[in-house]
Amino acid sequence: MTFKNKTVIISGASRGIGRSIAIELAGIGANISFNFLKNIKEAKSLEKEIKELGSCVKSYKVDIKDYCAVKFWADSTKDLFGNIDIVINNAGIINDSALALMEPGDWHNVLSTNLDGTFNLTRAAIINLIKQKSGIIINIASVSGITGMPRQTNYSASKAGMIGFTKSLAREVAPYNIRVNAIAPGFIETDMLKILKEEYLNHMRKQIPLNRLGKAEEIAKAVKFLISDDASYITGQTIVVDGGLSIG
Repeated sequence: MTFKNKTVIISGASRGIGRSIAIELAGIGANISFNFLKNIKEAKSLEKEIKELGSCVKSYKVDIKDYCAVKFWADSTKDLFGNIDIVINNAGIINDSALALMEPGDWHNVLSTNLDGTFNLTRAAIINLIKQKSGIIINIASVSGITGMPRQTNYSASKAGMIGFTKSLAREVAPYNIRVNAIAPGFIETDMLKILKEEYLNHMRKQIPLNRLGKAEEIAKAVKFLISDDASYITGQTIVVDGGLSIG
């Protein structure tokens, strides 16, 4: 499988799941455009790694919550690479708290980053996909948006919103040969988990039938499948990659 001359625009790719997705797709020849918010060192490191794979790459310092900045990023990507073929909404944050203790700012910041950010990038790119009558959109949701997790009402709501967004948009743009799917990861070994106590992680491992945390590379491979021709009849779906956690 090759994606040479195809362009992927991906949010939040300087580390974690986003970084693994960018490297996986660069490995099959795709041009990569990604944003980062703070860590320019990590962004430049990813650029270097992608260039060593022989693919073209450009990073942009963009706040995913700022629609105008995101629109500039998408337009610049199209100008640079000539097209946008694949949109991956990956940027996300957590700020866990019991609802009784959650500040309004903690609620709005998570929703604005995770859900508004998904709208911003998709809206900024969708006209290009409609005009060329082709495209793929992948939204990185979470098992938390399916089953719900205690102390994550903000995060669960944002990820459930992404799943609803996926289903609705899939119906809307199918006539333009655009497929829209979501991936719902479970507990994946990334920096996001480092804020969780080891005691809690050990407890969660026991709830996972495969008895381990997932790897970011495993989410990247699921993305690679969904953008391939092998998944050409799949749209509006949420693929759960959680080691069996959500089985119940």
